[in-house]
Amino acid sequence: MNSIDEEVIRRIRNDLIDSYDEELEMELEDRTVAELAGDQALSLSEQEKAQDRERRRQYFRELFRLQGELVKLQDWVIATGHKVVILFEGRDAAGKGGVIKRITQRLNPRICRVAALPAPSDRERTQWYFQRYVAHLPAAGEMVLFDRSWYNRAGVERVMGFCTDAQYEEFFRTVPEFEKMLVRSGVQIIKYWFSISDDEQNLRFLGRIHDPLKQWKLSPMDLESRRRWEEYTKAKEIMLERTHIPEAPWWVVQADDKKKARLNCIHHLLAQMPYQETEHPPVVLPERIRHDDYVRQPVPQDIVVPEVY
Repeated sequence: MNSIDEEVIRRIRNDLIDSYDEELEMELEDRTVAELAGDQALSLSEQEKAQDRERRRQYFRELFRLQGELVKLQDWVIATGHKVVILFEGRDAAGKGGVIKRITQRLNPRICRVAALPAPSDRERTQWYFQRYVAHLPAAGEMVLFDRSWYNRAGVERVMGFCTDAQYEEFFRTVPEFEKMLVRSGVQIIKYWFSISDDEQNLRFLGRIHDPLKQWKLSPMDLESRRRWEEYTKAKEIMLERTHIPEAPWWVVQADDKKKARLNCIHHLLAQMPYQETEHPPVVLPERIRHDDYVRQPVPQDIVVPEVY
């Protein structure tokens, strides 16, 4: 192997490591309140640190393996024209966004896209309730992940009084038929509820309060939801009971441990579709066409971004 080939392999390897570093950067989100406060009383022994490092290695090893399977799933979805809708519901700070990031991280955003709808506009409030969600449903060969969904009506809208009793009951009459209709039209619906304990949500809210990088995640609505914990619990129980149907059942992810929740959810998701590895023709990088009369023009220095780093 000549030095040029060795240099190419080295650069490819470094680029691969950099891509994995993105995942390590995401893990900064999992800092605990104690770490942020510099609590020395919780310092770990060398044995505990070694165990912690080994757990992280196992987590990343399994995460990367599952992400490789997600790429195979994506190829299968494209090849078969499958249509998938995945709903992620749960209390605030339950970890929905974290698992969505890990699912989509290695996938093509044109194939696997996220729908995170804001509060409805005045115009949307006068439409059929499901109308604004329909616009985001997948075409053939697409997966759509809803970071919260039409089940807002059964949760936050019910608890916060944003819908009437009549609208609430109409939702429960309509949603099973709506989902059955989607399934009959060839859309697979997978519904996840991320379940966390009272103490764990309290800890995660404290983490957001004390972390300047995460304070943006706390809204007045989130704080109010904390106060109304029991009302949300009752609303969740009614929702699961009245909308758990054979065509689109609910799946509950135990989410007090973020890392386990991510791995368990992705593993379960992969098992919901009979995907197989799709064969691809070998990719050959073509030689670049070169012309003797081509001269690359210099970039004006006044538009170059300063190299501060």
